[in-house]
Amino acid sequence: MAGKPPASDPVQDAPQVVAPQHHAAGLPAVKHTLKMAREQMGVKRTALTLLRVNQKDGFDCPGCAWPEPEHRHAAEFCENGAKAVAEEATLRRVTPEFFAAHPVADLATRSGYWLGQQGRLTHPMYLAEGATHYEPLTWERAFDIIGEELTALASPDEAVFYTSGRTSNEAAFLYQLFAREFGTNNLPDCSNMCHESSGSALTETIGIGKGSVLLEDLYKADLIIVAGQNPGTNHPRMLSALEKAKAGGAKIISVNPLPEAGLEKFKNPQTPKGLTKGATLTDLFLQIRLGGDQALFRLLNKLVLGTEGATDEAFIAEHTHGFEAFAETARAADWDETLKATGLSRADIERTLEMVLASKRTVVCWAMGLTQHKHSVPTIREVVNFLLLRGNIGRPGAGVCPVRGHSNVQGDRTMGIFERPAPAFLDALEKEFGFAPPREHGFDVVRAIRALRDGDAKVFFAMGGNFVSASPDTDVTEAAMRRARLTVHVSTKLNRSHTVTGARALILPTLGRTERDLQGGGEQFVTVEDSMGMVHASRGRLEPASRHLLSEPAIVTRLARRVLPDSALPWAEFEKDYATIRDRIAQVIPGFDDFNARVADPAGFALPHAPRDERRFPTATGKANFTAAPVEYPKLPEGRLLLQTLRSHDQYNTTIYGLDDRYRGIKNGRRVVLVNAEDAKDLDLADGAYVDLVGEWSDGVERRAPGFRVVHYPTARGCAAAYYPETNVLVPLDATADTSNTPASKSVVVRLEQSGTD
Repeated sequence: MAGKPPASDPVQDAPQVVAPQHHAAGLPAVKHTLKMAREQMGVKRTALTLLRVNQKDGFDCPGCAWPEPEHRHAAEFCENGAKAVAEEATLRRVTPEFFAAHPVADLATRSGYWLGQQGRLTHPMYLAEGATHYEPLTWERAFDIIGEELTALASPDEAVFYTSGRTSNEAAFLYQLFAREFGTNNLPDCSNMCHESSGSALTETIGIGKGSVLLEDLYKADLIIVAGQNPGTNHPRMLSALEKAKAGGAKIISVNPLPEAGLEKFKNPQTPKGLTKGATLTDLFLQIRLGGDQALFRLLNKLVLGTEGATDEAFIAEHTHGFEAFAETARAADWDETLKATGLSRADIERTLEMVLASKRTVVCWAMGLTQHKHSVPTIREVVNFLLLRGNIGRPGAGVCPVRGHSNVQGDRTMGIFERPAPAFLDALEKEFGFAPPREHGFDVVRAIRALRDGDAKVFFAMGGNFVSASPDTDVTEAAMRRARLTVHVSTKLNRSHTVTGARALILPTLGRTERDLQGGGEQFVTVEDSMGMVHASRGRLEPASRHLLSEPAIVTRLARRVLPDSALPWAEFEKDYATIRDRIAQVIPGFDDFNARVADPAGFALPHAPRDERRFPTATGKANFTAAPVEYPKLPEGRLLLQTLRSHDQYNTTIYGLDDRYRGIKNGRRVVLVNAEDAKDLDLADGAYVDLVGEWSDGVERRAPGFRVVHYPTARGCAAAYYPETNVLVPLDATADTSNTPASKSVVVRLEQSGTD
């Protein structure tokens, strides 16, 4: 039997702290997985559901976007994936009676953990202007309200259509199609806050904003560099791939300000050896200072250039552009500046160079640790320079590997969820559907918040996600949302964004990945694209949590029929049969020819990738571009620390599954700040002291996160870490990466002041 949700918020004012762990997974992960699944789903439902996760005839995990291997285990899921499934397939329900008992003002005081634990939403809910409670309404009335507000706008550009990375290919394609027929490119998405820097850098340098490796390339690599990423918590199934690569002879370098248990040792719960002994993964740990990655790769490039025979001269001559300007800049790299920027020793870098030169096939993987700084785009371009130098793009066992977070965030972008669409995409859309889509660029996340704040946007519609908690500068974001005329959230569960509303608000409950999707044309399936460009089907099997739920495609098609009554598009047919959506995707988006036939293959299919498949680089120059940029890194004033926001192990994005961070030794609380013991000594901060985190930025605005327990922790000197979304309040809206406009959440200058909580 499933457990009941918490009646009140747990007290988190005294987190318990023990020594951090030095391995990930193993029996504790199995026990924790089963405990949480049983609490949400009960024993029988747990067994039936988890055995379908990531199977060829099952459903895609709603967690991360790591790809599935060809040969899959019966339990092809990780601990955090199981938590995501359990919270979606939970037996707990949030009914109209719940909303009647809880005014919005009360819900706004609750933690994200408490809100999420209440269960699945069952009915469309409406908060009228001036009302204190959400009330149920019909779907027809909900679409009428949205239609009233959208058609009353002075311009379609006063509407914002946000997308979460959970949205399927079919729903995403329809959603952007509706927005563009309505007349706007205001299609921000969660990519704007995470891997936009990757897309910007890779599009410029190799011609496609996606990674260039497949899973098999990791198995063939001689060297894998994992930079700014914590797979043990954020992409745990990646550890199995790294274990297999190690068994094949690969070396692994991890580059991170924090030692992470998953990269130290992996106890694979699928094997007896894994459960007992485990596999050591990292051969060299570079404990880099936050934001020092560009300087590191720049110096490595100088050292490679200075080593006779180390560069792939034939590849450079045939396939690249801009080498001479890059090489001149790289040769000027300074040892002293690099050591200052990175916090590394000369011996660390020399050992790294030895491993780089010994490798014929190198893969570089990265995540938010590289993408959320002011200089993230030039940092990733420097990674590309590093790989191009030795011909490590476009051959087996080598390439770029940006590891995406949410399960279909890459697919959503492929489907056209982008505020700056390519002219070729808009041309194809116009040719296929017979209307002229808007050409002016729209709002990304940061610009959408500014528009809401300034009154230039009046309707906010979110297809999934938890926008308020995911976005930077919490106080500014919440004030901006409250200025909207209408806020709409398509959701499976309750979250913070439902409590921070415009004058009017709607919550539209939708089917989850785990649930059967029956439409007029029979049982439907959807498709997703993983982090390596593989597309495959996802089929839910559970009965829906409520008979009042609609699928995401159904919500979009019914909205379109209400708002665009004169549209010539077959919206009703799209809702009835998702195969008709895929037929139109095949006509618009390259790589999806014969979509319905190819996705019938249980293993799915790989999208074309010119640099990987042909060593062809569709850039402005027709070649892979070397780039040259000044080395940047954050400068830290005296007595300040550089803060990165991060996840706990009981967390996925903004979803909080529990209050522990098992690998880092934190229990029963999230308001902790990890500080190097020597830095704490210099600042006279005892372990266990309570401080306010106060952000410092050029606008002079005080941004404060109060009541954090200091934890002495082996992070890099001068660096600190704390969990988001609690620390998003410290990230200025205008502190963003150049080019990509991604919030700079990994390099926030803070001072620590004694807290009244102490």
